[in-house]
Amino acid sequence: MRFSHSLDIWTDFPELAAGVVFADGVTAEAPGAQRLERFYEIARNRLKGQPEGGLPEVQAWRRAFSRMGLKPTQYRSAAESLLRRLRIEGSLPQVHPMVDLCNAVSVAFAVPVAAFDVSRIKDFLEVRKASGSEEYLPFSGESETPQAGEIVFADGAGRAHARRWTHRQSGYSAVRAGTSAVLIVAEAMHPSARTDVGRLVTMLTEQIVAVWSRKPKTGVLSSSAPRFEL
Repeated sequence: MRFSHSLDIWTDFPELAAGVVFADGVTAEAPGAQRLERFYEIARNRLKGQPEGGLPEVQAWRRAFSRMGLKPTQYRSAAESLLRRLRIEGSLPQVHPMVDLCNAVSVAFAVPVAAFDVSRIKDFLEVRKASGSEEYLPFSGESETPQAGEIVFADGAGRAHARRWTHRQSGYSAVRAGTSAVLIVAEAMHPSARTDVGRLVTMLTEQIVAVWSRKPKTGVLSSSAPRFEL
């Protein structure tokens, strides 16, 4: 199995930096939110000076969404949505230890971080423009078909595992209690994206080793190294 971005994604968004982490042996039994508090505190401190919309990481994704023909305040990146919720509610909900970790790291770096159950992905996962035939299953359970040209995470079975790039993941491949192998993808567009994504990958790796005693496989992708083999 592999993860990659299509050539036209790298052509249209040359500033993109993508970090990838593959971890197996994951369980739902792990320490809870207290371990993640330091990540929340980093985010809270950044939000004291300005709302999430003023952060360079968020601004970069807003520009990318505009280039995709989307209204940035209607379709937010996952990181912006989490930061907004953290600012308004003061905390984030607990879902699954791995999801909670990814969300906490996401708000600390203001970078979208997606986590997929590998057992629910067929053959490969590619970020590309939709053909218009993909099937997307939201958490509501009613199947959708992304429009042709929309950027999705697609697999070999023609299933879309995320819509509008970093806006919304699918409920089909969401990490759940029985998940054992997880593919994590972090993507950024701001000026220091490559450096920050590298730091984010390192931080995730340290946490996975500490919590699950598993050493994940990692990579930072670019147009010259666009493919990650699981």
